[in-house]
Amino acid sequence: MTATLTPKTTERLDELCINSIRFLAVDAVQKANSGHPGLPMGCAPMAYVLWTQFLQHNPLNPKWTNRDRFILSAGHGSMLLYGLLHLTGYDLTLEDLKQFRQWGSKTPGHPENFMTAGIETTTGPLGQGVGNAVGMAMVEAHLAAKFNRPGFPIVEHYTYVILGDGCNMEGVASEAASLGGHLGLGKLIMLYDDNHISIDGDTALAFTEDVGARYEAYGWHVQVVADGNTDLVGIANAIEAAKAVTDKPSLIKIRTTIGYGSPNKAGTEGIHGSALGEAEVSLTKQNLGWPLEPKFYIPDEALQEFRKSLAKGATAEAEWNDLFARYKAEYPELAAEYERVTTTTLPEGWADVLPTYQPTDKPNATRNHSGICLNALAKTLPELLGGSADLAHSNMTYLKGLPDYQSGSYTGRNLRFGVREHGMAAILNGMVLHKGVIPYGATFLVFSDYMRGAMRLSALAGLGVPYILTHDSIGQGEDGPTHQPVEVIPSLRAIPDMLVIRPADGNETSGAWKIAIEKRDTPTSLILTRQPVPNLPGTSIGAVALGAYTLVDSEGTPDLILIATGSEVQLALEAAKQLDAKVRVVSMPSWELFEAQPQEYKDSVLPPVVTKRLSIEAASSFGWAKYASAHVSIDTFGASAPGGTCMKEFGFTVENVVAKAKALL
Repeated sequence: MTATLTPKTTERLDELCINSIRFLAVDAVQKANSGHPGLPMGCAPMAYVLWTQFLQHNPLNPKWTNRDRFILSAGHGSMLLYGLLHLTGYDLTLEDLKQFRQWGSKTPGHPENFMTAGIETTTGPLGQGVGNAVGMAMVEAHLAAKFNRPGFPIVEHYTYVILGDGCNMEGVASEAASLGGHLGLGKLIMLYDDNHISIDGDTALAFTEDVGARYEAYGWHVQVVADGNTDLVGIANAIEAAKAVTDKPSLIKIRTTIGYGSPNKAGTEGIHGSALGEAEVSLTKQNLGWPLEPKFYIPDEALQEFRKSLAKGATAEAEWNDLFARYKAEYPELAAEYERVTTTTLPEGWADVLPTYQPTDKPNATRNHSGICLNALAKTLPELLGGSADLAHSNMTYLKGLPDYQSGSYTGRNLRFGVREHGMAAILNGMVLHKGVIPYGATFLVFSDYMRGAMRLSALAGLGVPYILTHDSIGQGEDGPTHQPVEVIPSLRAIPDMLVIRPADGNETSGAWKIAIEKRDTPTSLILTRQPVPNLPGTSIGAVALGAYTLVDSEGTPDLILIATGSEVQLALEAAKQLDAKVRVVSMPSWELFEAQPQEYKDSVLPPVVTKRLSIEAASSFGWAKYASAHVSIDTFGASAPGGTCMKEFGFTVENVVAKAKALL
């Protein structure tokens, strides 16, 4: 069968366009012999309607600030998105589609924002995209409330999502959707691919709830399109109706057939995550009246229809540029601030407000020092906003004198995430991706396990999220082993491109915040104490950037090096005074920053000839063998007792450090 299709009617052109999306996915998955063809085949109609009739975007400038954001939360169906990007004119060639899932290609197995122009976020782990979308919609509402003026809607765009049954089963999506409903984010519209199939089979095996009723209970506007396979008018009308609801986010439940068009596999789990096979590909093409050859065929008429996005997008951006030019003339200071925050440019002198401390200053918990930093930075960084998972007054994250971010009060800078750690982290990722704000989130260190999936994506996607993680050790005390994160610090250090900083005192906490704000493409985990710690001699804001540095030294080559982090640095300093040997004390707030230093510097701090080294950290010893030959650590779970008692009973005393050091010497 050769490529001789000719559209005769609008309906026929729609069919050509929809089948172009379907068969680009089918051919790419078949060529790779790997992937998920079912979702693109079933979602092609809704995607076609959304991208050609509603989505405000410019393929020639994928980073236009007032574009609509599109998120494929069901990221396994990535060929749907790659097909749309190619068809509408983004920098993604047909050859790129043919390299689907291959080494070094721009079309990896799941969408990655850092790989391909037009991809808004890295999705794949189900439900994360829903959280990202809530975060993006939150930023849109915040910037609109902050910058828009009568007659000048310079921030006016939507966040659209395609999600599936799997996303709606994941708790992270439920957490984020609950908050999104509470906040009344009217410019968030989600299209739910309701195909009733997951990898194991029909969703009736495990998922029989009324999803629409659940979202209505969250405070969403919910609609149903009964025939998502062919009812393009119904899909368009539903999107129009969703846009008309301005005080609620919208869920459009669209009933589809997974793998639509496949004679033998449509509507079954067999087409969810496997190539159709050459025989079924041929049968499917014949069934839908599509040429068997060539592979990756796109009818000229369909391509012309999709490529209208180029002129349409250029015109939309040009009109916005004209609007912004007039806005700039009318409100020059606001315009300058908008340009600064949306390009993630930090203002001059922003870090000058970070406090410094002397050893004579009163001891304080590093969580308190962090709170002081936040409130200082809030004055020089108007784009800084954030909150915690219902622990603002334990994590010290509340920005004093500033309003809460709530429905109808979107200029607020104190975010109330509720007890939703995983949703919080996914939302923060979306906020960073949108651009225009520097968001932070907080919880107890032990509960970072609840948000690890999203934190891992922060690192993978290169997102500068500061995570404030307090109550960092057995020093947490009476809450006991369920709340004492003995193994969590090493596990965070194991995440590639996650910056972990455990400051020892006020100066190092200020230095940690300076790094966390500067690193716009790297997440930072700030590991902070509940208990007070003294301000130590020799610490500084600048030294933190080195990762590790010498606090106390002896003449000549040391006999022993004591290496400590956080609240245990004070133990190392006191122990050094009691040892009859040449001792160097090194504060090591961040392994990752230390490893980024030149080898010459690393060797100057930890000379290879000095093999007698003792690490001191109130956490698991896992990983410390790289730097030390012996350890004062805790490799069991903690206990419920006052924090000071826990520290003493588990050996975090000057006496025990001295004894361990003497054993080495």
